[in-house]
Amino acid sequence: MPMKAEDIERLIRDALPDAVVEITDLAGDGDHYAATVISRAFEGKSMVQQHQMVYAALKGRMGGELHALALTTKTPDD
Repeated sequence: MPMKAEDIERLIRDALPDAVVEITDLAGDGDHYAATVISRAFEGKSMVQQHQMVYAALKGRMGGELHALALTTKTPDD
């Protein structure tokens, strides 16, 4: 069953409460999304570490309920 954009956003905000999250459904199928996540928690972290933080927030749903997520992460100062 595909994930709703609101569910993705909620999971990310639960893990990163200060995050500004923008979710776009790329294919209209609930399986392919793009997400931009802006958080101070990313400060001092590499892009890989930032992406790992977001994937951890999704609690194992990548590759299952959520097939693809094009991810952009940044700090508020970027």
